Amino acid sequence: NRIEVSFPLRETLPNEEHQRGDLVKAVIIQVLKGYQGPQIIVSRASPRFLARLLETEIPEIANGAIEIKDIVRQPGERAKVAVASLERDIDPIGACIGVKGNRILAISKELQGEKVDIIKWSPDLVSYAKAALSPAKVERLQVVSQTEKAMLAIVPQDQLSLAIGKKGINVKLASRLVGWKISIKQEDANE
Repeated sequence: NRIEVSFPLRETLPNEEHQRGDLVKAVIIQVLKGYQGPQIIVSRASPRFLARLLETEIPEIANGAIEIKDIVRQPGERAKVAVASLERDIDPIGACIGVKGNRILAISKELQGEKVDIIKWSPDLVSYAKAALSPAKVERLQVVSQTEKAMLAIVPQDQLSLAIGKKGINVKLASRLVGWKISIKQEDANE
């Protein structure tokens, strides 16, 4: 309705440039009362923006058959989305990725190539943490300290860099998703 919106730089994706009047998909994150009417602040970096994209692209999320449990993002680089199926015969990961990855690729394209990992949510902390570290394969995961919420993931040598991720992003996002600090250790050859 001809209302101007505010799109702060911190709410854009890296390397994105927008001009006044551009048509941009974004989510409203805040509405403030201004002296000239409402001031609306929008975001493309918010986890809620990714949630709305998933809803539009994936009918099973829109109709409630699949629930988004949590989303963590490093906008423009990588995101992890924990999903659970509310119906036994629906594979939440397969439905989100789509045939030949078409659903997730459309979302990634809208996010300037941000990689979106779809993870199966689990009430079991160890299973959830193992899934959160994907695409890396975790050999063992042990709770180091309940009070400090710390755990150690032991991975085969060929999975070490994958588990850590570029600039440590994979393990950081996995830690934020699970809510525990996860350390990565390479499996000893003689174990």
